[in-house]
Amino acid sequence: MIQLRPIIFVVGLMLCTIAAAMVLPAVVDVADGHADWKIFFGAAVLTFFIGGLMVLVAYDDSPVQLGVKEGFLLTTVSWIAVTTAAAVPFKLLGLGYADSFFEAMSGITTTGATVLVGLDQLPRGVVFWRALLQGLGGLGIIVMAILMLPFLRVGGMQLFQMENTDRSEKIMPRVVELTMLIAAVYAVLLVACAVVYAALGMTAFDAVCHALTTVSTAGFSTHDESFGFFRSPALEWAAVVFMLLGALPFVVFIKMLHGNRGALWRDTQVQGLLSFVVVVSLTLAGWLVLTRDISANEAVRHATFSVVAVVTTTGYAVTDYTAWGTFSVGLFFLLMFVGGCSGSTTGGIKIYRLQVAGMLTRSHFLHLMSPNRVVTLMYNGRRLPADVPFSVVAFLAIYMATVGIFTVLLAALELDLITSLTAAAQAVGNVGPGLGHIIGPNGNYSTLPSGAKWVLSFAMLLGRLELFTVLVLFRKEFWRS
Repeated sequence: MIQLRPIIFVVGLMLCTIAAAMVLPAVVDVADGHADWKIFFGAAVLTFFIGGLMVLVAYDDSPVQLGVKEGFLLTTVSWIAVTTAAAVPFKLLGLGYADSFFEAMSGITTTGATVLVGLDQLPRGVVFWRALLQGLGGLGIIVMAILMLPFLRVGGMQLFQMENTDRSEKIMPRVVELTMLIAAVYAVLLVACAVVYAALGMTAFDAVCHALTTVSTAGFSTHDESFGFFRSPALEWAAVVFMLLGALPFVVFIKMLHGNRGALWRDTQVQGLLSFVVVVSLTLAGWLVLTRDISANEAVRHATFSVVAVVTTTGYAVTDYTAWGTFSVGLFFLLMFVGGCSGSTTGGIKIYRLQVAGMLTRSHFLHLMSPNRVVTLMYNGRRLPADVPFSVVAFLAIYMATVGIFTVLLAALELDLITSLTAAAQAVGNVGPGLGHIIGPNGNYSTLPSGAKWVLSFAMLLGRLELFTVLVLFRKEFWRS
């Protein structure tokens, strides 16, 4: 039987944390002399009251060991509860219900799609709240990916179970220690990114906001022109570096802290991601030099920034890459599906699943050519567990089916095919920008109907939780108990 008391207690703590976070944009508005501080403060009081009440009702000093079922339910409920609370300030600021929930969901899932326009004229408290949501969401995603998903055996995630963990149905011991290490690495990257941005010409406010949305590979900007507002090659290259750092496995950073200096470069995921980015960026840059009136340096910079922004699901834009021709449009549509590494802040399919799928394809062809040949599948120097191939294939099939289902739902709301398809793909992959004349590289969804925003909000949640795969791959015992 599922234990509800610890779930209510943890969700209450999360709401109290979000309430405390709401005080920060209130402080920003107070410093600017803007009256919106009252809205954030009022939302903080309301959220803290509800969260605190849940904590008091569910508090129990006896030790509790959460199992897989509780962890699954906790992850789902907490994401919905936190998003609902985070949407309150947007609603009080005048946005509709659909817009408020969409903006909050996009922020907390680090998707980066937005319904707000005129960002340069908005009060700084609102802009900072969006960035802060993505910063908090990025940390939560890493923790979930490292601690929870491997035990749910979702789409091959069992490859990344941490060492020295209980291989039974229990979530790992020493969870507090690991969470603190993850938070420390994340905080160091945030501070380093903000310092670099400020040193290269951003204002302190822009540097902090963009650091929160770069390391979390989320993509909210303080300007309508996104990262292109700054028109600085140095800032663009710095963003490329920190987007890639946010897309790498945080477990590898922790291993490096424990003395394994070569862990980063020996990781198969890291090698695959960096190689893929380099090859695609240089290919696109070559295309730009041959077909557009653009210098080689500018082509490499714009191509690399745009490719990294989409592959890492950050979604920043420095230029309209849809104006580069149909080759570029087709390429960036495919890049929406890739994603970064497991155990990072990124969305998408993830590099390791594509690598495993490639290994399975190669193994199949070898078997066709030589039926008696035995092919051993190895990943990161270890033999693949027997259930990983099925998990990965099932994930890929359900992922594509989910994109298809949401495409049909959006098309039923009178959206054109390109808008429906790219909006569904970016939402499930938590990417942000789309393609077409309605949603472009800047990721603005303000003109979509309310129904489409609700549909996309649900798609973003499913994509981040990988819930659709969990529903298929859970063992029968989960549902019986």
